Amino acid sequence: MVSSLRPVSRALISVSDKDGIVDFATALAEKNIELVSTGGTAETLSKAGLTVRDVSELTGYPDMMDGRVKTLHPGVHGGLLAIRDNETHQAAMTEHNIQPIDMLVVNLYPFEKTLAAGGDFDKCIENIDIGGPAMIRAAAKNHGDVAVIVDNQDFTAVLEALAEHDGKLTGSLRKSLAQKAYARTAAYDAAISNWFADQLDTSTEPDYRSLGGRLKQSLRYGENPHQNAGFYVGGPKRFGVATAEQIQGKELSFNNINDTNAAFELVAEMDADIAACAIIKHANPCGVATAASMLEAFANALKCDPVSAFGGIIALNKTLDAETATEVTNIFTEVIIAPDADEEARAIIGEKKNLRLLLTGGMPDPAEAGLDVRTVSGGLLVQNRDNGRISRDMLQVVTKRQPDERELEDMLFAFRVAKHVKSNAIVYAKNGATVGIGAGQMSRIDSARIAASKSEDAAKAAAEDEALAKGSVVASDAFFPFADGLISAAQAGVTAVIQPGGSIRDDEVIAAADEAGLAMVVTNMRHFKH
Repeated sequence: MVSSLRPVSRALISVSDKDGIVDFATALAEKNIELVSTGGTAETLSKAGLTVRDVSELTGYPDMMDGRVKTLHPGVHGGLLAIRDNETHQAAMTEHNIQPIDMLVVNLYPFEKTLAAGGDFDKCIENIDIGGPAMIRAAAKNHGDVAVIVDNQDFTAVLEALAEHDGKLTGSLRKSLAQKAYARTAAYDAAISNWFADQLDTSTEPDYRSLGGRLKQSLRYGENPHQNAGFYVGGPKRFGVATAEQIQGKELSFNNINDTNAAFELVAEMDADIAACAIIKHANPCGVATAASMLEAFANALKCDPVSAFGGIIALNKTLDAETATEVTNIFTEVIIAPDADEEARAIIGEKKNLRLLLTGGMPDPAEAGLDVRTVSGGLLVQNRDNGRISRDMLQVVTKRQPDERELEDMLFAFRVAKHVKSNAIVYAKNGATVGIGAGQMSRIDSARIAASKSEDAAKAAAEDEALAKGSVVASDAFFPFADGLISAAQAGVTAVIQPGGSIRDDEVIAAADEAGLAMVVTNMRHFKH
């Protein structure tokens, strides 16, 4: 049972992030709260003119072993863990001259920042905090008597509470701070354990898998209005929604974030030396294109499915320029995400007050390792991110006809897009742009038919005489289990096919391709996306 008001007479402060710490400690001192500190924090506070006791006065031991051992002592942990209303605890404190610590202020060694900055193994190891988490857990366990602060953003709330209650803190505040403290150490340990797992030369999954993150944004609701939701950021730095600065527009929703991430990861698949644009709706692309200019890439992506693009997400792999910004604002768009935007483009987008503009500062590496995590009832499914990439030298021609240069380029492009389309995925592409996409169907032939139908609709919208799929290539995210899906694509007018292969009916599918005069290559790599 958490006691109600408890006075604060002594605070132990040991922080790596010293932002705001002098002002906070000064406010504590003005309330006659004794300050105890360690190492660099004590030096910072002393230089600011504050009276600070060194923690060695509590322990009787100096800071040793390059700072690895300074707070791991009964003089510290006894002061944090002693229950004030417990006579036995109080007797032990008196017998061993242990002084109570009523407030602990600790933020941990910057392991996550060191990892994100590319620190080597030894540097990461040295930035693993030991004494900090031990003190935090002790103080949080004894939150009935002790307040623990692990986030500098809580300084204001704590000072306001002390002022309101004449130097005391409420039980509800201490309990809230304790919850955050345990969550912080959990996220910290998760980052360390997952990093360690990556260092091991093994293909087996660890027996325990921890995941953690920090709230970046509270969301109005989840996928639906009756669901609560929040956006948490954690793990190694990866350019995208997590690193993005929202320049303008309405607050992002759960679905916005999910779709925007899908869009940005897709354009990251494209070669960095060419402009790429993806338009996403419900986590599936309705148009993707590469071109010499961003304006052309956007126009070609939009052409694939201009109806579905309404209210979609637009992702770019290069700086948003004024010409492209002008065209984008001609259609209703929820979010634009790009690594950057020039000043003129920002001004143009700024005229659409509700349009969200996210600038990430860079592009994610599609080949980079990472984790893909999904929840199931009572557990988590964890796998490596699908960072498999197909290059031209990996393609195996299995038909009588060899693909030409244009077909090869379009097949590689289409297969990269198919990797980001919900299974069963069929993608028609021509001249570096999608011209028909079929996604998420129970049957692959249905996806092929939908993609062909989309290409016909797009042709009508563009006032062209024949379906855009005529003369295109087709990519399938997995093998054709029967020849019917390939035959449907041939009827749509494709000239070449790229697919993983591996079906027991591969010979039947290859024969159908030969009969239709198609070139077909297999990749021996599947890209299911469920």
